[in-house]
Amino acid sequence: MHTRPHHTFWPRRLPRTLHAARTPLWDNLAVNARRFPDKAALIFMGRTLSYAQLWAAVERLSAGLHALGVRPGDRVLLAMQNCPQLVIAHFAILRADAVVVPVNPMNRAEELKHFIVDPDAQVAIATADLAVELAKASDALPQAQQLRHLVVTQFTDAFDPAALSEQDMPAAWAPWLLPRRELPTLAGGAVHAWTDCQACEAAPPTARADADALALLPYTSGTTGLPKGCMLSHANAMHNAMAINAWGNVTPQSIHLVAVPMFHITGMVGVMHAAMQVGATAVLMPRWDRELAGRLIATHQVTHWANIPTMVIDLLASPNVAHFDLSSLVAIGGGGAAMPQAVAQRLFEQYGLRYVEAYGLTETAAPSHYNPPDAPKLQCLGIPFMSTDARVIDPDTGREVAPGAQGEIVIHGPQVFAGYWKRPADTEAAFVEIDGKRFFRSGDMGHVDGEGYFFVTDRLKRMINASGFKVWPAEVEALMFRHPAIQEACVIATRDAYRGESVKALVVLKPAQAPVSAQDIIDWCAANMAAYKAPRVVQFVDALPKSGSGKVMWRALQEAEAASR
Repeated sequence: MHTRPHHTFWPRRLPRTLHAARTPLWDNLAVNARRFPDKAALIFMGRTLSYAQLWAAVERLSAGLHALGVRPGDRVLLAMQNCPQLVIAHFAILRADAVVVPVNPMNRAEELKHFIVDPDAQVAIATADLAVELAKASDALPQAQQLRHLVVTQFTDAFDPAALSEQDMPAAWAPWLLPRRELPTLAGGAVHAWTDCQACEAAPPTARADADALALLPYTSGTTGLPKGCMLSHANAMHNAMAINAWGNVTPQSIHLVAVPMFHITGMVGVMHAAMQVGATAVLMPRWDRELAGRLIATHQVTHWANIPTMVIDLLASPNVAHFDLSSLVAIGGGGAAMPQAVAQRLFEQYGLRYVEAYGLTETAAPSHYNPPDAPKLQCLGIPFMSTDARVIDPDTGREVAPGAQGEIVIHGPQVFAGYWKRPADTEAAFVEIDGKRFFRSGDMGHVDGEGYFFVTDRLKRMINASGFKVWPAEVEALMFRHPAIQEACVIATRDAYRGESVKALVVLKPAQAPVSAQDIIDWCAANMAAYKAPRVVQFVDALPKSGSGKVMWRALQEAEAASR
C-alpha cells in the first residue's frame, strides 16, 4: 500500500496491514476456552460465565440446533437484547455452520415478516419478551414461508433472581427481566424452551465452513425498498475483530462494558467478536442506564467502553458521576454521531481520556476508519483502518478528488462485504472499480484534510441519524402507507437537542376519512415499527411538492425544515 498523508499519524507500534486468521469465528471461542477455561468471559446481572462454561453452552445449543434440522448455510434469526444467551446463540449458529441473521429487537411483527421471508429462515431464537412478535409475524405469512422452529429463552435462564442485589439491576427493569413468560404458539411449527435445547446430549455437528463462508447476514436499509441483507464472511468479521484489538491495545486482561447492542454490527463485531477473539471479559448491559453503567465500570474495573456520544453525555450528567470510579478506563470511543467538543474536553480534563471516533457501515463489518488513539481529531471519521484503502471520489466520474474537495467516500479492504443477499443489481450498483480494485460506495459525502483524516459533510443517501441509529425514510414511509387514513407521507429529519436528529412525517390524509389526529398517527407508528424509526412529529399538509416526473421533492421539504429551525 503506497504512502498517503495519514501514514504520518499511524500508530508506530502497528503495521499498516494485518494478516487475519483464516479460521471460522467460533474457533476463537473454542481456543480461548482451552487457554483460559476459568477466566470470566461474560458478566451479567451479577453472574459470571467462564470461557469453559460459555463454550460448553455453545456446543450444547449447536447440537440442539442440528437436532432441529439446522444445516450448513441455513439462515437462523437471532432476536435479543444484550444477554449471555445472545452470545451463546450467535456462536452456536456459527458452530453449526449456519448463518446468523441478527434482528433488531425493537422491530415489530409487521417489520419482522421481511426478516423471515427474505433470508428464507426456518428457525429463530429469541428472548420471551420478543418471541410473541416473531410468532405473530410468522403466523401472518403463507404457510410455506412460516418459521418451523422458534427457540425461546427467559432472561432468568442466565441468572438467579434471588441472588440479585440492588446494585445489579435498576428497579425499573424488574417487570421486564424477572418474569418467566408463557411461550407463544407457532402456527406453522414448534416452540422450544431454551433449557430443553441446552439439555441436548448429542454431539455437536462436524464443522466444515472455511474463512470465506457466509457467517453473518445483518440487514441494512436504504433509500428505496425493504432492508437488504449484507453478506459478511467469517474472514470479513475476523479481520476487524483482530484489527480492533490491535488498534485499541485490547488484551486478555481487558474488560469491556458492552452498552452498545450486539445485534448491531458495532456491538457484534467491534465488541463481542473482538472480546472473544482475544480472551477479554465482557460486562453486558441489556439496555442503557447511566447509574448502572457507572456502577459496572467501577465494580468491574472496566478498561474499554465502546458507545455512542449520547451515552457519555448522559453518564456525565448524572448527579452521582463524582461518586463513580472511572479511573480504570483506558479507552473510550465510538461512532454513529459526532462527539460534542465540550463533552470531549471534559472527558480529557477530568479523566485524561481522549474520545476516539470511528466510522464504518454494516457493509464494512463496522470500522473502515478509526482515529489514531494518540492523535484523534474530534467530529472526524479518522483515517483508513488497517489493510484498508479509502478514498474520496467524484461520484460522477469516479476520479479521486483533491484534499479539501467534497466527494463520495469509497472503501476497499478485507472487511468489505461480498454483496447484498439475492440482490445482484443492488450489489453491482454498490461498487466501483478504481485502479483495478473493487471499492464499496458508502453513499456518504465527505472530504480528506491535508493530514489525511476523513470527514463526513453530507449524504448521497437519504438517511436520518437518530442517536446513532440509521433511519431510512423510504422504509418508514412504506410502513406508514399501511395506515388506512394515509394517502401520502414524506419522512424528513428534524433537529433534536438530545438525539441529534429525530423523525418527522408530513402526511396527506385520504379524503372522506373519519377524523384522525397527529397523535393517532404517532401512536399507530409506535405500535407498528421500531421505536427509533417511529415519527416523533406528524404534520398534516394538503399536498406534497412533486417534480415533473411525479416524485416527491423530499429534499425541498428537508431544506424548508432546516431553515425553520
